[in-house]
Amino acid sequence: MGRSSTRESPMLEIKVHPRRGNSPPPDSPSHDELKTFKDWLVPTIVCINVFLFLVTMFINNCPAHSNKCIAPRFLKRLAFESIKINPLLGPSAPALVKMGALEYKKVVKESQEWRLLTCMWLHAGVFHVFANMLGLVFIGSRLEQEFGFLRIGVLYILSGIGGSILSSLFVRTTVSVGASGALFGLLGGMLSELLTNWTIYANVFAAISTLVVIILINIAVGVLPHVDNYAHIGGFFTGFFLGFVILVRPQFKWLNQKHVPPGYVAPTTRTKYKSYQYILLILSLIALLLGFTIGLILLSRGVDGNDYCSWCHYLTCIPTPLWNCDLSCRLVQLDK
Repeated sequence: MGRSSTRESPMLEIKVHPRRGNSPPPDSPSHDELKTFKDWLVPTIVCINVFLFLVTMFINNCPAHSNKCIAPRFLKRLAFESIKINPLLGPSAPALVKMGALEYKKVVKESQEWRLLTCMWLHAGVFHVFANMLGLVFIGSRLEQEFGFLRIGVLYILSGIGGSILSSLFVRTTVSVGASGALFGLLGGMLSELLTNWTIYANVFAAISTLVVIILINIAVGVLPHVDNYAHIGGFFTGFFLGFVILVRPQFKWLNQKHVPPGYVAPTTRTKYKSYQYILLILSLIALLLGFTIGLILLSRGVDGNDYCSWCHYLTCIPTPLWNCDLSCRLVQLDK
């Protein structure tokens, strides 16, 4: 069974440069007031994931097919599979497949493309769903408060799908579930947001350095056996490029012009965004369109990415004296 690769990420404290030039009066809207949203999407996603985990456990109904369940008298149908079957305290692989887990044969040979989306809402066990949802709260809440539910919802969903596509191109013998691909997309979006809006941050280098360390640590954990690092990588790059498109911020001077009260003069600027922001937006949009188009075409044709990349399997599992990465030992892969 798989291990959850999502780790609790420390909150980043990011300071914003004070406005330069003629500042609007105290009663005019500030940048923070203009960009603060109420976060309700992240709690909703958490509730959906927990609810679907309970539904999966109910459908799994361990006592009906095994006498080695954990806490059957107390949990009844929600009893966990034995540790040997699932060390994460969760359901069996067939129950996850029934609920919509990602499996190459069903996606390509049985035309069940919807699994690219549904797998990101399922989890392998209590530890798995807890770790992922904790990471979502720490990462997603800050982004939703700054950019709103619509943009963060698009970032979350598309990153999860991007991770599923890359996973399907390389993982052929195992089942995969989890929200880690979408979470890596949020991390990628945070990184590109810092890069494209760097002029408004006072501690941008420290923020980027901390975020890069967090990302590298999580990707490094992905080389453990039974962890789907392809989904991590696919989700991260999807979120990274998408961040340049939907998380770009207008200039402070442009905001001042739009909201300055009568009788006050705000700093002048001709454009809402800087030239480099437009360039990054266009290049990232092209990269996203090409990536999704090529990935879906290759997947529909049943192309095995391992045939074209002899070393890529090391991205998801590096053999050591403590474990090996033989296919015979990779029974079920239950994480994104």
